[in-house]
Amino acid sequence: MIVAGRTSSNHNDCALVAMLGLIGLRIFEACRANITDLGEEHGHRVLRVYGKGNKTVLVPLPPAVGRAIERVVGERASGSILLNQCGRRMDRHAATRRLRHPAAVSGVRIARMHPHMLRHTYVTTMLDAGVSLRDTQIAARRADPRTTMRYGRARKNLDRHANYILAAFMASGT
Repeated sequence: MIVAGRTSSNHNDCALVAMLGLIGLRIFEACRANITDLGEEHGHRVLRVYGKGNKTVLVPLPPAVGRAIERVVGERASGSILLNQCGRRMDRHAATRRLRHPAAVSGVRIARMHPHMLRHTYVTTMLDAGVSLRDTQIAARRADPRTTMRYGRARKNLDRHANYILAAFMASGT
């Protein structure tokens, strides 16, 4: 879907997929994001996100996400990052409809494609990449670690089991 978003003639496709799938925003967070929420902090490009419970956090933007956002923003200096076809702030319903295009182009065949699937992919991919459960919980901005644990519970990958990590650590000391 990322490649399909990048090659789409609608720049919102790439920015939307990047914001949901690469930095794990919730759909309402992505739709609520404004150009003035973009900034720099300690040498990192960041997006100020207004999340659940009116909590504000700074989310670092990897280069691919920053480029996708810059592309959709263009020369605009204010307003919403994501716009609908009428040029107004994109809402969650328009965003869900917008995701159908990159999903179809990339061959994702799911009857009811919805934005949370990209957030789910964000979390499971982090766990697959070896990011600790705690760091994944922090990155996903989840208050309860049990919610994040559900993503990892179904994983059958024993390659990164804690026993191997402990054994490697102990062996390095001998």
